[in-house]
Amino acid sequence: MAKGRGEPVHGWLALDKPVGLTSTKALAIARRLLNANKAGHAGTLDPLASGVLPLAFGEATKTVPYLVEARKTYRFTVQWGTETTTDDAEGSVVGESALRPSHDDILRALPAFVGEIMQTPPAFSAVKVDGERAYDLAREGEAVVLEPRLARIHRVEVLELPDPAHAIFEMTCGKGTYVRAFARDLGRALGCLGHVQALTRLAVGPFSLDGAISLERLEESAKSGAAKRLLMPLATALDDIPALAVTDQEAASLRLGQAILARGRVSLREEADEGEGGSPTAPPVFCRSRSGDPIAITAFERGELRPTRVFNFSTRG
Repeated sequence: MAKGRGEPVHGWLALDKPVGLTSTKALAIARRLLNANKAGHAGTLDPLASGVLPLAFGEATKTVPYLVEARKTYRFTVQWGTETTTDDAEGSVVGESALRPSHDDILRALPAFVGEIMQTPPAFSAVKVDGERAYDLAREGEAVVLEPRLARIHRVEVLELPDPAHAIFEMTCGKGTYVRAFARDLGRALGCLGHVQALTRLAVGPFSLDGAISLERLEESAKSGAAKRLLMPLATALDDIPALAVTDQEAASLRLGQAILARGRVSLREEADEGEGGSPTAPPVFCRSRSGDPIAITAFERGELRPTRVFNFSTRG
């Protein structure tokens, strides 16, 4: 999360990240154009990938963890016949095959990759190994061994086979799923090997490519002084959690870090009971004023709503 000079700017921006730019660099450019003093992004996109990169500014950075958990949708092209060190077009070739799968071959293999599956992340990934990023170790030539982890793929479809060496897919998946690992593993399952040649992220939770802003448009808006009008409300990232309007007195208590009673709010109680009362599985609750101003994100515990993140829209940043 970047913090420094600038103005207190609050809200979300869905950026259409271009190919060739890291997520960190894209964030830095957007932050400069908005003159924001604090910013962060939800869900890294590789430099060779394009598409939706949600950027959070100011108090919206406190809602990033809730968006990281959201579903993501990708459209990507797999090239058959070669496996690479990075599982995408950037890496060196480490395996080759003359075999090319048919449409029926691919359809027969796909069911094994849908639902909860065990997936080994690419060696060139942000997964930490003894405190170091796997991609840093891999770039230094070290052998990186990563353990398989649970991933969830909600759906995957074959959109097109433009030629025998390529297939275009669309996938909706959960947190921690690697499209590059999917391409690698599907290629191995088909016996033809494969890697991701191109990838576009179509959606992250409530943010979609249709509503994303290009860096060119953001720059033009910044020149005219209208860039901040492109921002979406902080609450955009909280669409999937229960919301509650609180009184002015309750809002004041929450802002001081004090819990408020949840008594009489039956729907909240019922939802939280599914998580065994005050257990970590109880859903968070987004509290806002009756006029709609964000107040806090709270946790349900023993009949109370305890603030875990309090929003402060100070003009001093």
